[in-house]
Amino acid sequence: MKTHRYFIIHKPFGFLSQFILVDNRKKKLLGELYDFPDKTMSIGRLDKDSEGLLLLTTDGKTSKKVTSRKVEKEYYAQVDGIATSAAIEIMKKGVLISVHGEKYTTLPCEASLLTSPPDFPPRVKKIRGDHHGPTSWVSITLREGKYRQVRKMTAAAGFPTLRLFRVRIGDILLGDMKAGEVKEVSDFGEELTALSGERFRRQTDKKYPSKSNENTNNG
Repeated sequence: MKTHRYFIIHKPFGFLSQFILVDNRKKKLLGELYDFPDKTMSIGRLDKDSEGLLLLTTDGKTSKKVTSRKVEKEYYAQVDGIATSAAIEIMKKGVLISVHGEKYTTLPCEASLLTSPPDFPPRVKKIRGDHHGPTSWVSITLREGKYRQVRKMTAAAGFPTLRLFRVRIGDILLGDMKAGEVKEVSDFGEELTALSGERFRRQTDKKYPSKSNENTNNG
């Protein structure tokens, strides 16, 4: 009987969620982070500029389970400006975005403004200068995964995303994993069956000023 392998990683900024290049341009790939076995696949990709929780496995059945709508995926997005309660409600109800050239209305989801910036280290590449004005962080929890969906949702609500982290898949948390860190586990277990992540969410309508767009705490 074939034994499959399972990995939890913190994908750093600038890495592609793949192992093979489709062109000859020099890009950073997941294989640079760890000696993964053959046929390892990423489960639900993060784009090059996105960071955070990514699951990898050699088990195709588990991959299908994770990408299903039964498993929540939670994201923290740093957005341009102080997100309003109206914008949060727009994202909760579903917004019209473009997916591969076709119009699509996102499913209702959970969204909230974070009380304080997450304790993420500064990004390797500076986001922008401080003179551009304040930013805020929002939490968005989805059960679907369209191409660049979170970025498109915040932009449609009037607050473009500047930095994006995936912090939870089911009950599996990014926690204090460092960028580029890889953990091999025996399996993903029942943690993927979570249909509610309420205890991990910090929901609030309280607004806060961000004095800079990048500091030692919020990147």
